[in-house]
Amino acid sequence: MTVSEPQPSLAPLRPSVRFMLSHPAHFMALGFGAGLAPKAPGTVGTLWAWLAFLVLQQWLGTQQLGLLIGAGTLAGWWACTVTARHMGVSDPGSIVWDEVVAFWLVLWLAMPMGLWGQAVAFALFRFFDAAKPGPVAWADQLFKGFGWRGGWGILFDDFVAAFCTLLVIAVWRFFW
Repeated sequence: MTVSEPQPSLAPLRPSVRFMLSHPAHFMALGFGAGLAPKAPGTVGTLWAWLAFLVLQQWLGTQQLGLLIGAGTLAGWWACTVTARHMGVSDPGSIVWDEVVAFWLVLWLAMPMGLWGQAVAFALFRFFDAAKPGPVAWADQLFKGFGWRGGWGILFDDFVAAFCTLLVIAVWRFFW
């Protein structure tokens, strides 16, 4: 006898505060509330990530921020997997932890830079994440569904968007 993956529940597609607070995975995956934004939750989640990073870097060193991003990726994989399953949607827009940890990675690798540089990084990341050109579209289709594979897929395309953002920043810095 084999153990099968639990089936997705018929939870509402637009989560509520009650849903978010009903499980620690929901709280994390929904970006501590940023994913509840009625419009553009991915943008709101990325803004939250930016603000949180600026606050965290006051207390954490470069190595500690890197460890936080690594731990946040692993914990986020679990949280995104559980929350998507509970919502019954393989990659719901209200899950914003993928934007949070991927944008932290952008800032961690691209800093130090001033406010304008951070704003450019934000705009580039949002472009790659929302428009999904080329490699981001490929990554978005690579891991679909429910379970651990689908949970990783929620995160993976945002990491590819982060890589594209960092590549543009690196080329920009090289030539200017």
